[in-house]
Amino acid sequence: MRKEYEVVHEILNECANNQMRDVFFEEVEIDDLEQYIRSRHKDQYVSLEREDLADGSVIYHVNTSGMLQRYTFTEI
Repeated sequence: MRKEYEVVHEILNECANNQMRDVFFEEVEIDDLEQYIRSRHKDQYVSLEREDLADGSVIYHVNTSGMLQRYTFTEI
């Protein structure tokens, strides 16, 4: 069953002179959180680490060919 989530996608910038992050927000209906992330990075090697928070939110720490990203899913 699909659930509706607010998704915060952060692309972490490791450059020494630029500590800003690219941050994207969206609301989507999702069946499988991991599959959602993999579908966003189809042609890349993806390493995932899941973190479940006490408030029910789920964070995925993602490494896509050396680029660090974070997806935070909060059920609406």
